[in-house]
Amino acid sequence: MGKQDLDQHKAMPIATSTPNDVEHGDAHDLSHRLKSFYAHPWTQIMLISIICFCCPGMYNALGGLGGSGQVDSTVAANATVALLSCTAGTALFIVGPLFSYVGPRLCLLLGGWTYALYSGSLLNFNHHANGAFVIASGAILGVGASLLWVVQGAIMTTYVPESQKGRAIATFWIIFNLGGGVGALASFGLNFHSKSGTVSDSTYIALMVIMLFGWALGVFICSPNHVALTQVHLVMENEGKYSLKAAVKIAAQTICSWRVLCMLPLFFCANVFYSYQQNDVNGLTFNIRSRSLNSALYWIAQMLGGLIIGVLLDLPFLSRPNRARLGWVFLVVTGMAIWGGGYAFQKWEDRRLAAGLKQDIDYTQGSISTGPIFLYIFYGMYDAFWQGYCYWLIGTESNLSSRAAVLVGAYKTFQSTGGAMAWRINALKKTPMTQLAMNWGLSMGALVVVLPAIWTVTTTLEGPVQDHELETRVPEEIDLDRK
Repeated sequence: MGKQDLDQHKAMPIATSTPNDVEHGDAHDLSHRLKSFYAHPWTQIMLISIICFCCPGMYNALGGLGGSGQVDSTVAANATVALLSCTAGTALFIVGPLFSYVGPRLCLLLGGWTYALYSGSLLNFNHHANGAFVIASGAILGVGASLLWVVQGAIMTTYVPESQKGRAIATFWIIFNLGGGVGALASFGLNFHSKSGTVSDSTYIALMVIMLFGWALGVFICSPNHVALTQVHLVMENEGKYSLKAAVKIAAQTICSWRVLCMLPLFFCANVFYSYQQNDVNGLTFNIRSRSLNSALYWIAQMLGGLIIGVLLDLPFLSRPNRARLGWVFLVVTGMAIWGGGYAFQKWEDRRLAAGLKQDIDYTQGSISTGPIFLYIFYGMYDAFWQGYCYWLIGTESNLSSRAAVLVGAYKTFQSTGGAMAWRINALKKTPMTQLAMNWGLSMGALVVVLPAIWTVTTTLEGPVQDHELETRVPEEIDLDRK
């Protein structure tokens, strides 16, 4: 190096890093990693699953006790009718378009607290027998539940790539129903020595605390335009922003699609099973601690059922149309087997009721309890098969979260309408055999009606953004702060 070069080298500033610069760089890197983790599709899937574990999961634990843990199931049945009626009235044309304007976080925060209100009304009923308060709380919960479930459905069906939608459904169903299982096991422990027909105050209080915790987690829900997944950004840019009038019009057009119309009976049947299974099979047959245990097994079976249907609908060696057809055949075969077993049980149960035997079987009486317990387990598993398949079909229609919210709104509307009808029939004390026949006939009939939609499921979604593009076009960096 010559003298001139050496002088120039000495004159050049030397890049140095001060401790403050290093700390600032580390903090920026940590912040970026946290944002990336927060906006990752599977982080949001896990978060909404945990929220549903705490809110509707605990509600399911309560409902699975038969009559929401009360001796007389009539008040709980009427509250459920109010709940489902309000859900049906708001989920499609109110909550669906609202989702497009306020986003998932605010929708969830507006609706999540109503679960704790309902549990509190049952606590109040234990002391004051105020049935009107329970029914009013059920109606308020119906609106809150529609807000929560539309958010959940939109996240689960659009935030992950096409090849992972079955796994997303399975993951959600396992975590969500773990809530029902854990809640019911806690009730089993709290009521193990109970000789009364109603659950203890501590059961309702514990469920309220968990529900409020789940509601608070709603502040961490991520908006679709922040999600680090190409398909979400591409479809959002393609669809743009709609006015409220246009959003309602799109909702109507979505529902009037012939493929969606074929799915509506499938949606309608998604909640008709519960009133018969919870109040007549579990509620009339077993004592309070056995009902608690059975409820836990029911929701644990739902976890297994969600895993089975999720894996089945993500089989990599089958095309999407063939997976749709396989799922349909699976529902028909398992449905006929399980409802057939239910028919044999109900003939036996009718003879017991005629003899005045009611709410008397304990799980320790293995010779007579084992068969009904396993039937109840299979009922829970079939519910997971059914609802998992419904959500997967919704996922085959669109990757746009606002349109998926409309489809989920349609699902919750017709699911709730069917459920309200079934709970009202239960509250009117129709015979258990009549309710069984209704459930069996409706479910098999719905599977026949949906067949044209199943047969026309395409390999990829229609439109400018195809599945293979969505899974290969990954942006190097997504602006997580974009409004």
